[in-house]
Amino acid sequence: MDLFFLGTGAGMPAKLRNVTSIALKLLEERGAVWLFDAGEATQHQILHTTIKPRRIEKIFITHLHGDHIYGLPGLLSSRSFQGGETEVTVYGPKGIKEYIQVSLSLSQTYLKYPLTVVEISEGIIFEDEQFTVEVRRLEHGIPSYGYRIVERDRPGTLLADKLKEAGVQPGPIFRKIKNGESVTLEDGRVIEPDKFLGPSQKGRIVTILGDTRYCENSQWLAQDADFLVHEATFAKGEEQLAFDYFHSTTRQAAEIAKQADCKRLCLTHISSRYDRQAWLELVGEAREVFPETDIAEDFKEFNIPSK
Repeated sequence: MDLFFLGTGAGMPAKLRNVTSIALKLLEERGAVWLFDAGEATQHQILHTTIKPRRIEKIFITHLHGDHIYGLPGLLSSRSFQGGETEVTVYGPKGIKEYIQVSLSLSQTYLKYPLTVVEISEGIIFEDEQFTVEVRRLEHGIPSYGYRIVERDRPGTLLADKLKEAGVQPGPIFRKIKNGESVTLEDGRVIEPDKFLGPSQKGRIVTILGDTRYCENSQWLAQDADFLVHEATFAKGEEQLAFDYFHSTTRQAAEIAKQADCKRLCLTHISSRYDRQAWLELVGEAREVFPETDIAEDFKEFNIPSK
C-alpha cells in the first residue's frame, strides 16, 4: 500500500506544484489504483510515473472546485485509448454526475469501458471483503468531504511447517486454510485454520481529507489512522485567513493528527506563495505539535507498511 502524490498545490497549477491528485496504490492488495481528486493535468503527471491508467479502479472526488476536478474528463477519455476496459467508479458530491455527463457529451467522448458515478452523502459509500470507505462532510465554501479508508484485518501467517508435521502437503489445501476455510482430509481429519495460522494482521487506516477549515469531522475521520493527508494551505499565524477562505494552517493539521492519535501526517494543498525554502518552515511548524509529519511534493511516494 503506497500513497503517490501527483499534485500537491492549491488553487491553480504552479511551476513547483500541480493541483491536487493523489494515487493510493493497492497493487498487491487488489491489482488496482484508487485516485483521490483529479486536478488539471493529472493525466500529464501520470505520464511521468509507472502508474497505468487502466489500473485505476475508483476515483474519489472530495469537492467540485476546479483545482480538484478539471483533469477528470481528460483522464477518463484517455483511459479508453490506453487499454482501459474494466469498469471505473467515480464517487463525489452532488453535481459530479452532471459534470461528467456534460463534459463527455459535449466533447462527443465515448468510453470503451463501463463508468459508474455515485453521488455521495455521509456514511459508508463502499465496502467489500478487503476495504471499507466512509465519508463525512468537512467545512469548506462548497460541500467538501473527507475519506476514511479502512482495510479489513487479514489472516495471519500460514504455519506451513506445522501443517507439514500434520501430514498436509503444499497445494490447494494450504490456500484454503490461508483463506480461513476448514478442510476435511481424506483420512477424515478436519483441519481448522485457527490452529495453523499466526495472529491476524491488523488492517491499515488511511484518511484523505478534502479542503476544509479546522473541524470535528476531520478528527473523526482521522482517528487512529496510520496515515493522514491533511490540507495545509496556510502557515502558522494565518489562522484568520485560513478561516475566511475555508482552509487550514500547518499547525491546525498537526493538532488534528495529534488529537486523533494518528501515526503519520502528510501536509498537502500548499499555497504557491510558499517557495521551496518555506516548505521546510511549514513542515517544521507542524512538527512542533506532531513530530511524525512530512510535507507532500509532486511525485513523492509514501509507503504504508503492514502492521
